[in-house]
Amino acid sequence: MAVAKQNILPYTPVLIKLLKGPVEYLEKSAWEQLMQYQVELTRFLQQLGLVLVLEKDDGYAYLEQLRLDEEDNVAGWIRRIQLGYDESILLVLLRDMMAEFEVGEAGARELIKKRREIKEYAELFFKENPSRVKFIRDLDRLIDKVEELDFIEKVEPADLSDEEKFRIKKIIKAKVDHEILENFKNQLTQYAAGRI
Repeated sequence: MAVAKQNILPYTPVLIKLLKGPVEYLEKSAWEQLMQYQVELTRFLQQLGLVLVLEKDDGYAYLEQLRLDEEDNVAGWIRRIQLGYDESILLVLLRDMMAEFEVGEAGARELIKKRREIKEYAELFFKENPSRVKFIRDLDRLIDKVEELDFIEKVEPADLSDEEKFRIKKIIKAKVDHEILENFKNQLTQYAAGRI
């Protein structure tokens, strides 16, 4: 039995996208739909135990699950990603790059970095493996994993892997907030001073 088209909610396409992951302003059609139906979508999502988090200035939106009870149980709509230690560190480093970018690059909207630049920045914080080749390969794998998790996006392929360009997505600000960033920097400072 076919469902009448008029019974489908007008914001269904953007709702489905949000259930799969963040929506960015670069996805023009979905973003426009999100702006147009923001109020209706917010009401509908609340009935499902979800909250629409919309960062208009940074151009991204995502869903969070409401706590259903005192034990922090949630409806289970959104897939949770378990990050390893190295992925977490790289995300914090990328977030730090984003913070520096936002202070210094007033004219640019997006942070674009070459794979080489990300690796050079990350090398300062990861313990180098005795085998330099393996260490670089591990960093490459880590960058690929963060791309797979959709925190960065390849915007320009290149003949040399190190020259590939990536856009660091602003959703990283929601996942690694200012407090996490400051705690990490304090730990690094203490570590460098030999206090940990």
